[in-house]
Order: sequence, then C-alpha cells, then structure tokens
Amino acid sequence: MDSLENMNGALNYIEENLINEIDFQEVSRIARCSEYHFKRMFSFLAGVSLSEYIRRRRMTLAAFDLKHGNEKVIDIAWKYGYHSPDAFTRAFQSLHGVTPTEARRDGHSLKAYPKMTFQLTIKGGTEMNYKIVQKDAFRVVGWKNRVNLVPAGTNPEISERWESISDEIYTQIEGLSDLEPKGIINVCTNFSDERSQDGELDYYIAAATTKKCPENLDELEIQEYTWAVFEVEGDWDKVQDAWERIYSEWFPSAGYEHIEGPEILASKENKSEIWMTVRKK
Repeated sequence: MDSLENMNGALNYIEENLINEIDFQEVSRIARCSEYHFKRMFSFLAGVSLSEYIRRRRMTLAAFDLKHGNEKVIDIAWKYGYHSPDAFTRAFQSLHGVTPTEARRDGHSLKAYPKMTFQLTIKGGTEMNYKIVQKDAFRVVGWKNRVNLVPAGTNPEISERWESISDEIYTQIEGLSDLEPKGIINVCTNFSDERSQDGELDYYIAAATTKKCPENLDELEIQEYTWAVFEVEGDWDKVQDAWERIYSEWFPSAGYEHIEGPEILASKENKSEIWMTVRKK
C-alpha cells in the first residue's frame, strides 16, 4: 500500500507543477524509487508514457484556459512550457484536432484527460513463479534492428522482424546458444526518450553465447546484473499479462525496483522466462 501512496504522491506533485518545470528527481524522491523505475512503472500501469500523460494534462488545462479565460494564446503557450506559438499550436492541434484560435470559438469539441490516480484492485490470487539471479557479464549475438518503442502491448515492428527472419539466420543464431537463458531470446536495450511514444530501442533476435560473433550478426555486451526471472506458461497473451502483473503486483510488494538495463524474453514450447534487471530498494 505504501508503494501505491508514494506513486500517487508523485502524481500529485506533477499535477501541482504542470505550469512549472517538473523536477523528476523530486518525483523520484516522493515516489521513493529511481526515476527510471517510476517512469517504467507508470507506462505499464497507465498504458501511456509519463511524458505523454504530462503533455495531455497540460493541453487539457490549456483548453480550459482558452475557453474560459482572456489570456493571449502566446501567454498560454509560455504558461505550459512552450517557447513559441507554433510549437504550442502543433501540440494543441495534435491532441484536440483544432488550433488554439479555433478552440476559442463555440461548437468545437475538445478532449479532456483527467488527473490520473492509481488504486488497488484485489483480484483472485494467481501465483507468480520467479527467482532472483546474480549473473556475471555475458554476451548475446544476434540479428539487431532499431525499432520504434510501443509502451505497452504488441510491437508491430518486432512482429515484422520475426516474420521476415530467414530459416538460415534463425538456425545460425540458435546454434550459438551455450549460456543461460538458453535458445533463441528476445533482447531489448538502449532505450531512448524515457520510453515515450517517440522513443526507440535496439531489438535483438539473439542467443547468449561464448562463441565468436559471425560477420553477418551483431553482438551486445551485457554487464553483471541482478535479475528477476519470471516463469510464464502459455501463449503470448499470458506473457503480456505476466509483464503487466510484474509492475502492478510484484514490484509494489517485492522490495525491488527496476533499473536501467536490457530486458530479455526467452520462449520455447509454450514456456517463457522474462528477465528484468533489478536492485533491492
């Protein structure tokens, strides 16, 4: 419960500072976790990145100001952190579908995104099987691509990568596997832009290996980490559900927080392992 109260306290701070520059170190202090962990938790629990949530809240308040006040558009733009009317107009129109000037006229429909609050929902107790693993530095070798980030749900670019990989490359990567996690693994790393809709990541279809990297593949050095490893039985929907439960149920109660590092999914014969880099709070 304390974790939930801390998250909501951080959201209250953000709400009170929508017309100011938000200090994310203060957000972390109130939430009692790292900035990385808070932003990652938020995106999974809310289904939208923290930066997008803040943008929506600011544009919601800006719409109220335009409809019910007499401030100039340029003054409202400055109020919500935009240093040019053009940038403000683009942000406003992308959310509301009309320009700030048009929003002042009657008859235009505008969008409102209320302040978010996290609440505890009691569900049927379903066990989560996990282990904490201290793993030395190791390498993965595989087929790498830079893809757009999707905060939650299936990433269509990653799905496309799996559809386009040749049998020859798949077999080549599979033959490299000689370390845990065994077999073909999915590795996501080098996230940009705090996991917002405009973010990107490096995605590998890979194998953990001690073998030499072939010329047609890429390698990634993964440093020593503590990992929380979650076991999942079932199809992709079960994996997605497990990922959400890790953030909504396990992290708030386990005494660990997510730290910046690679995320690994190993799957074989309807059994999966989710590997996440963690540290004790």
